[in-house]
Amino acid sequence: MYPANFDYQKAASVDAALKAMADNPELKIIAGGHSLLPAMKLRLAQPPALLDIFNLEELKGIKEDGDFYVVGAMTTHADVMRSHLPLFPEVAGWVGDPMVRNRGTIGGSLAHADPSADYPAAALATGAEFVIRGLGGERTVGADEMFLGMFESAVEAGELLTHIRIPKGITASVYEKYRHPASHYAIVGVAMARHADGQIRAAYTGAAEKAARLPKLEERLNAGQDAGTGLVEGADMLGDRFASAEFRAHLVDVLSDRAAKRLG
Repeated sequence: MYPANFDYQKAASVDAALKAMADNPELKIIAGGHSLLPAMKLRLAQPPALLDIFNLEELKGIKEDGDFYVVGAMTTHADVMRSHLPLFPEVAGWVGDPMVRNRGTIGGSLAHADPSADYPAAALATGAEFVIRGLGGERTVGADEMFLGMFESAVEAGELLTHIRIPKGITASVYEKYRHPASHYAIVGVAMARHADGQIRAAYTGAAEKAARLPKLEERLNAGQDAGTGLVEGADMLGDRFASAEFRAHLVDVLSDRAAKRLG
């Protein structure tokens, strides 16, 4: 059961949220709530206090800044889906269902670093950057350094992911996904993007403990070859009652081939 003094508040600003987190390390940040609330219902998480940052306007919307699109962390999946961003609108269309897309946020999903989430593969393929703020200031982390492990990102205790910076110079992009029929999470997803210099970046999600680049695939495609097979090792993949590690490795090959053919 939750304590009698359980507290729920709405943050007035990012700075106020950061101060509240510093004052109460057990406080949990909530935005869309599609990861935290199910955990609370199952008593897997029992925070004594919640701080809602969903309505912070400084964390919403999509702007342009030089060679980047800057996406506020509290921008919903639905708004991403309706945008002109590279790759991310297609990926957002695969997220959950209309209820999830209209309440869930891109920043919440990326910071949570669920190994079956869709956006991490898109972030890696586009070479996105993450703006992370704490009381000590702001720092920017590249996509290759963002996803550290299962439910572990570069966002540290006492910090907030505030914005995602996505390069403009992407000439083509695709996302292929084999999803769980009930949860709609990725059993395997493969994202691919061709950048302004002609080079292709590719990444997978859902298959291992974290989303990751596909160096063999990138090397082959950038050399003008087909995607081929054996892109990942089965021993490195996750296995469960929905899909074995070997099947997930096979899906990476299949989805990579489909994505490469669509990319052209």
